[in-house]
Amino acid sequence: MERSGRGLSEKSLRALAGARSFERGLSYLDAVSGVEVGDARVTASVHGTERYEVELDLSGAESVTGECDCPYGLEGNFCKHLVALGLTLLTQQETLPERRKAAQNRAQGLDAWLSGLSREDLLALVRGEITEDGPLRRRLELRAASARGDLAGVRARIRELLDIGPFTEYGYVAYADARAYSDQAGQAISAITALTASGRAADAIALAREAMRLLADAVESVDDSDGRLGRLGAGLADAHLEACRAARPDSDELARWLVAHVLGDIDDLTGVDPLDYEDVLGERGMAVLRELALGAWRANRTGWAEKYLVERLAKAGGDVDAVVAMHAADLAPSGHTHLVVAGELDTAGRCEEALSWAERGIQDVRDLAAVDTALVDYLCDRYTRADRGREAVVLRRDHFGARRTLFAYQQLRAAARAADCWQTERVEALALLRADAERPRERRQAGSVLVDVLLDDGDTDAAWRAATDTGADERQWLALADRARADRPADALGIYLRLAEPLTRQTGNTVYEQLVSLLLSMRDCHRRLGTQDECTAYVAALRTAHRRRRNLMRLMDDHGL
Repeated sequence: MERSGRGLSEKSLRALAGARSFERGLSYLDAVSGVEVGDARVTASVHGTERYEVELDLSGAESVTGECDCPYGLEGNFCKHLVALGLTLLTQQETLPERRKAAQNRAQGLDAWLSGLSREDLLALVRGEITEDGPLRRRLELRAASARGDLAGVRARIRELLDIGPFTEYGYVAYADARAYSDQAGQAISAITALTASGRAADAIALAREAMRLLADAVESVDDSDGRLGRLGAGLADAHLEACRAARPDSDELARWLVAHVLGDIDDLTGVDPLDYEDVLGERGMAVLRELALGAWRANRTGWAEKYLVERLAKAGGDVDAVVAMHAADLAPSGHTHLVVAGELDTAGRCEEALSWAERGIQDVRDLAAVDTALVDYLCDRYTRADRGREAVVLRRDHFGARRTLFAYQQLRAAARAADCWQTERVEALALLRADAERPRERRQAGSVLVDVLLDDGDTDAAWRAATDTGADERQWLALADRARADRPADALGIYLRLAEPLTRQTGNTVYEQLVSLLLSMRDCHRRLGTQDECTAYVAALRTAHRRRRNLMRLMDDHGL
C-alpha cells in the first residue's frame, strides 16, 4: 500500500531518485540520525562513507525537493541519503503535523523572546555565545571587519580561512578533512560578497583575486576527490564578476587581468569566462581584450589555451576572418585544419569559400593515406549534393588507392553506385588489390583485404579462390566456410576441422563455446553429405579424450552433441 504525506511518498521518492538510488537508499535507513522537523523543511545526518547533511523541502503540495552534501548530491541529484531520510519520514508521518507545529511554536517563541530583550541583554547573549562558539565568533569578526571597511582585517581573515595548516598532516589535507577545510574556505566568498554589498566593490575585486591565488595554491595539497574546491573556485569567480559589475574598474586593467588569468594556472580551478565581462569591459575593453589575446597567441602559437581564447573571442565578435587566419597559421598536414576552417565558413554562410578550403586541404596533403577521412567525407558529400558525383568517385578512388582498406573500398562502392559506374570501378579496385597480393612483402596483408572486399561484395567463389591463392586468416576462412556450407559442404567441413583442431588443446569457457559452434557446423556439413556416422564417431572420440572438462561436456550436452 502506497504511503504518503504532503507530497512525499515512496512513488515520488523513486521517481526523483531513480530505481538504483532508491534501492540503495533502503539500506541506509539505520544510518539516519538527528532528524529535525521544521515547518516545511526536515534536516538530518546520514552516515555513509562519511557523515552527510541532508535536507528535504516538503513545502510543495505535489513535489518534494532535497539537498545533500555528498558528492552525488552536490551535482544536483536526488541521492540515496535523501531517499533514506524520506523513507524515515514516511514511517513517522503520523507525528509530522504535530512536530511541524511544535517547530513553528519554538521559532515564534524564540523570536518573541529575542525581540523582548533589551539592547544590553541581547549584546550580553551574543557575547556569551561567541565566547563558547569559535566558528560563530570568527564569522561575526569577518562580518564586522567587512562592515567597518577594515580591508586589512578582512584580508587577514580570508588568508586564515584559506590556510590549510590547521587541517594538514605531513603537509597534506586528507580526504577525511577536505570537507571541513572547504566549509571554512567557503566563508571567504561570503566576506567578499559582503564587501560588494557594503559599497566596497573595488576592495572586493582585489580580495577575490587574492583568494583565487590562495585557493589555487591550497588545492595542490588537498585531496579534493569530491570537487568541493572546484565549486569554491567557481564561487570566487562569481563574486569577482559581481564586484566588477558594481565597481566598474578600469577596462584596460581588467582586460589585462582576464587574459593573464585565463592563460595562467588558476583558470582550471575558477573557470573565469572573459565573455561574461563584456558588459563591464564595454567596446574599448573588449577591443583591448582581443588584442591582448591575439598578442599572447602570436607569442605562443602552439599554446592550446591561447588559441582557444583567440578563437572564442573572434567568434563572439563575429570575426570569421580572424578565426580563419588563426587556423591558417597552423595547418595540420592531415588536412584536419582545412576542414575546421571549412566548417567555420559554412556556419557563416560562406559555402563556396568553405568548399575551396576543403579542396585545398586535399591538395596540400602529401600522402592521401594520412588524410583526415572526415575531410574526404565532407568533400564527397558536397560534390554529391551539387550533382558532381563523378568528382566524388575520383576522390574516393584516390583515397582507396592510398588506403587499400575494406572501409575505403565500401566508400568507393557507394559513391560509384550513386554515379552509376561501379562495375568499371570495381574491376580496377580489385585489380589493384590482386596486384598488391602478388608482391611477396605485401602478400599477407593485401591478400587479407582482397578476401574481405570479395566477401563484402557477396562474391563467395571469388573470395574462396583469393583465399586459396593469396592466403586468409582464421576469421576469413570461417566466414568462407559459413558462406559455402550449403553448396560446398565438403570444403566447408575441411575448414571447420582445421579450425577446431587447435581449440581441442585449449581450455576456457570462451574456447569451449567456439569449439561447440564449430561442431554444430560440422554436424550440418555431415548431414548434407550423408555422413552422419562420421560426425557421431568424431564427437564420441572428442568426448572420450576430454571427459574431464566438465564445462565443455555440459555445453555439448546442451546442444545435443
